[in-house]
Amino acid sequence: MLQKFFKNKNISKKLKSTLKNTIIDKVLTYASETGTLTKRDRKQLNIFERKVYRRILGPVYSNEKENWRILTNREMSASVKNATMPETIRLNRLRWFGHVQRMEENRVPKRVLCMNLGTTRLRGRPRNRWQDGVREDGRVVGGEGWQEKYITERNGRSS
Repeated sequence: MLQKFFKNKNISKKLKSTLKNTIIDKVLTYASETGTLTKRDRKQLNIFERKVYRRILGPVYSNEKENWRILTNREMSASVKNATMPETIRLNRLRWFGHVQRMEENRVPKRVLCMNLGTTRLRGRPRNRWQDGVREDGRVVGGEGWQEKYITERNGRSS
């Protein structure tokens, strides 16, 4: 249904972009802060997002070659200037982590986050845990030592 909408030349690119941001992005990021993303998942999200933007922006006319061509990934990212899906999910996950950290100790999400099950992990390559993803997201967004910065800011505000 949305493909016909995105292909329609009578609808502005701004309206198509707004529709993508309000419908597609919300569906893709719903409850994303509670899961983990693998490298393959991030790649698939980027591919899908570029595909949608190519559909929205359409082909461009190249004057020097005098023919139509599709936008390159760099041209597309320069014209869109929005955060990518994996970046949005990363920020949502960090936002949820901060929310849970500010909760009282007796709340269920806080207890689950701090829970130690005391079991051994399975053999082979360990699967990504949610906390590992949050740690990586914090390094990417806030740099090294972001957890210590967060704790000192939190203690500074409460006193």
